[in-house]
Amino acid sequence: MSTTRRTVAGLAATITTHPLASTVARVLLLVALSMVMLSVLLLSTGHDVVAALSAMVRGAFGSYYAITSATIVRMVPLALAGLAVSVAFRAGLLNIGAEGQLLMGAAAATALSGALGGVPWFLGIPAILVAGALAGGAWAAIAGALRLRFGVLEVISTIMLNFVALYITGWLVRGPLQEPTGVNPQSATLVPELQMPVLLSGTRLHAGVLVVILVAIGVWWWLGRTASGFRLRAVGATATAAASAGRINVPRTMFGAFLVSGLLAGLAGAVEYSGITYALYENFSPGYGYTAIAVALLARLHPLGVLATALLFGALEAGANAMQRDAGVPSVVVSVVEALLILLVLAADRTHRSRTDESGT
Repeated sequence: MSTTRRTVAGLAATITTHPLASTVARVLLLVALSMVMLSVLLLSTGHDVVAALSAMVRGAFGSYYAITSATIVRMVPLALAGLAVSVAFRAGLLNIGAEGQLLMGAAAATALSGALGGVPWFLGIPAILVAGALAGGAWAAIAGALRLRFGVLEVISTIMLNFVALYITGWLVRGPLQEPTGVNPQSATLVPELQMPVLLSGTRLHAGVLVVILVAIGVWWWLGRTASGFRLRAVGATATAAASAGRINVPRTMFGAFLVSGLLAGLAGAVEYSGITYALYENFSPGYGYTAIAVALLARLHPLGVLATALLFGALEAGANAMQRDAGVPSVVVSVVEALLILLVLAADRTHRSRTDESGT
């Protein structure tokens, strides 16, 4: 009996102290909370709760195709953009520009793909992904330079750059990158040879899911096991102490965090272009870069936890479309639930920190 008791106590301690286990437990709790809040909203708006929730579950997990071609497919760009936000936030930088960096990554990938005719896939696809990542990093570097050279708050600069990227994308699909007929405001369709390989026949599940898993593991290892990752976390914890006690070059570390964050967001755009849309067009992103902020916060900025929270939001968005289609419930109801979840998590974290400070004093 004592052995069993110690085992249970150890498991409970792991869940409450280990960051990844805590994130998984948090996601399960958030799933329950989201269903409760969604039910309340549906009741208050006069919708059939059972029919709406049934449609939502079917849309997200109701079939093999729904899981692979809706939920997981939406998880991929959300996870990559969430990793981008996590890296910046861990450095103490409020990068709100993942949306613009994602768009610029997709635009660069589109521009390069038009010049890769006849290139084999094992060279063309990596080139497209690298081009997207570099474009996202370059776009983030603008905000980084403004912060370090002129003291412009990154919250302002990255939000403004999002709009600039959106308008540049609109200009590109009506000008230099428009499809040959000039009828539709979009680029030409990516040739099949350069499209991301499909992992499961009959689905939309592409190799981008493997990319995001490898990237998440890489970011986790980098932040936790390397000197540069330690410097980034130290600057995020307290830049003054990092500079004085740790002799860390804070401006260089912050600029590097901006670059890595932009690289990841740009990669998200390139993966979405080469794996799902196969074309660049206006409203290319349904707000992945903004939702990624919630993904990162709910995962407590843990790189592996981002995979779990991105899956949760991917399921919510896939279910929202099915709920609107099958039950006539506006998909914005789910957006309200997502916003409420973020507020609850932030309030809980704030309360926990206040209690910790009180107990420490």
